[in-house]
Amino acid sequence: MDAAAGVERLRLKFPGAPALTFRDLSFAAKRGERVLLLGPSGCGKSTLLQVLTGLIPHAVDVPMSADAIVVPERWGYVFQDPDTQFCMPYVDEELAFVLENLLVPRERMRERIDSLLERVGLKLDNVHTPIAALSQGMKQRLAIAGALALEPDVLFVDEPTALLDPEGTEQVWETIRTAGEGRTVVIVEHKIEHIIDYIDRVVLFNKAGEITADGPVKDVFAEYGHRLVEDGIWYPGVWEDYVKSGRFSRPLPAQAGDDTLIRLDEFEVFRGKARKLAIGNGRISAGEWIAVVGPNGAGKSTLLLGLMRLLKTVGGYDLNGTPAEHYRELSGEIAFVFQNPEFQFVTNSVYDEVAFSLRREKRPESEVEAKVSELLADFDLADRKENHPFQLSLGQKRRLSVASAIVKEQRILLLDEPTFGQDAKNTFALLERLEAWRRKGTAIVMVTHDPDIVQRFATRVWDIRAGELHADLLPGEWAGSTAKSASSRADSVNERDTPHERRKEPTPCT
Repeated sequence: MDAAAGVERLRLKFPGAPALTFRDLSFAAKRGERVLLLGPSGCGKSTLLQVLTGLIPHAVDVPMSADAIVVPERWGYVFQDPDTQFCMPYVDEELAFVLENLLVPRERMRERIDSLLERVGLKLDNVHTPIAALSQGMKQRLAIAGALALEPDVLFVDEPTALLDPEGTEQVWETIRTAGEGRTVVIVEHKIEHIIDYIDRVVLFNKAGEITADGPVKDVFAEYGHRLVEDGIWYPGVWEDYVKSGRFSRPLPAQAGDDTLIRLDEFEVFRGKARKLAIGNGRISAGEWIAVVGPNGAGKSTLLLGLMRLLKTVGGYDLNGTPAEHYRELSGEIAFVFQNPEFQFVTNSVYDEVAFSLRREKRPESEVEAKVSELLADFDLADRKENHPFQLSLGQKRRLSVASAIVKEQRILLLDEPTFGQDAKNTFALLERLEAWRRKGTAIVMVTHDPDIVQRFATRVWDIRAGELHADLLPGEWAGSTAKSASSRADSVNERDTPHERRKEPTPCT
């Protein structure tokens, strides 16, 4: 097989899975080719990348067979979940570990480390920063820097911008474009609008892990558009089609004077001794959908952790008119979905994970079974109910984390990036379920980087910047301010470079 990376007649099955993930799958990427693997969540795209690198079966023991496999001699991998990528506890040590293995002299390491961090737009006051102290988006940038440090012949990229803000997404893809010049790049990505003009070829998978289309970008989108729609895959214009489909109904703002569920007064959140977030005054009422937006590392996840009292807080925090510290545990009042879904899992099967909270309350097993079965069907997990949660794809793990958190239908729901790693079908299904709960009086506080979700579902927007609540806006006001900011950035770029110059020398990530 003359390819930079490839496999012939691959057969693979995860233990406990209801069927083969791949049955006689053949795929190859030519040298210098940029290939996008596109398909519904859970179809095996990430698994294929791991086979092409040799991680399966050499590092991850999964039963498989193939007639032939071509694994690149020099490859770099950017995982979906950045936490799975790190070997060292500090930022500089993580990159130094890679450079050590490349025999880079010690005296040249600091310069290389600073250059790599600049390329991915990761700004740090001190490079000897604990990785655990970074936001997930900042971790993702670090993971990309580590992969680029290898100077690979083939770069495997698995949703590298899932947790990044819009500006960071543009910066990282510009970085990958530059770093991938002359290299083979195999990409799994849902935000395809950012790379549609970069890729040479699209390989389309169905839910069963079968290739249903393979060819140039324009040909696949033109000839197989119906497959994208049927399988619920992201494609350019999918949001517009969804809005016109009749399934979408624009949410109405919560009425003034509605029941206040959370009231904050000079509220501050700390990590250790360092104050990371300050909210002067804030109110969250029944029936509101508050989208929490802002740059990576601004304090969005910190807000949710503070509201759950998983981090130290000071100042006023009333829950249902009672000081939050008077509650023995907040989980009875607030459902919380972590940014990393694996942080939530406490059982050994998908079914038991959703059932866990109900069983703790001694609910009748008939009630448990009915509720769990309903949620598993709604979140497209029914055929995975016997699997261990860690055997799921990242998108499936995310759906499970949401299902297990909301099973008790608390009146307040905190969600940290609940749609990352999801295909269009499951994203819209989740948003519709959340909107139905909101209309019944549930208060939703969602951290998101997706402007379409903000503009089409939120009733208010909390814009958090540099550890403070910068603005409390209506979605229309936020969209206007965002558009103005983007226009200013574009004008600034146009003043510096002509379009031809920008293509030759992309704006540095800073």
